[in-house]
Amino acid sequence: MFIQMIQAPCTRQDDAHELIDEWRRDLSPGATGWLGGTYGFTDDGQLMAVVRFASREEAMANSERPEQGAWAERFAAVMDGPMEFHDCDDVTLLMGGGSDEAGFVQIIRGRVDDPSRLKAMMADSETLHEMRPDILGATLAIEDDGSFVETVAFTTEEAARAGEQVEPPADVRAELEYAMQGATFHDLHHPWFHSA
Repeated sequence: MFIQMIQAPCTRQDDAHELIDEWRRDLSPGATGWLGGTYGFTDDGQLMAVVRFASREEAMANSERPEQGAWAERFAAVMDGPMEFHDCDDVTLLMGGGSDEAGFVQIIRGRVDDPSRLKAMMADSETLHEMRPDILGATLAIEDDGSFVETVAFTTEEAARAGEQVEPPADVRAELEYAMQGATFHDLHHPWFHSA
């Protein structure tokens, strides 16, 4: 799997939402390998989009379509600043990945010097699910320099906030502290989803 995360300041949120829905309706049928996307806006007016493709090659082929280029120009025009892109070939799914049933999504951006340690923590989904039943699933996308984008789907924001108060076992806490050191958290209170 290949994940591209896009972030940009956006006050024209209704226009951006309409364009993303238009892409799903009109352009996704010709986007080979497109799997889906998670979208939303943060409280400080950032558009966050996490788009999934089966492979980097298919994502790049989509970017080269003329109709994609025309749409991308219109999309960039409703942003308040440049879009930031993060392309990740190294993707780990937690509990099958995200969920289109989520009522709340948190996107976590950070960087680690040992991605295998972070992936090992994510792979222990049984422990995590027992500890945090509010988590429906997640994706972990890692760039070559150890930067990561983790997209976590929760049942509701209320359940997520309650889950944050649960004290993890000492070994889990140590791994969380390692992974989340310096990380930034982006809350999507009203996420929306598209799937192939």
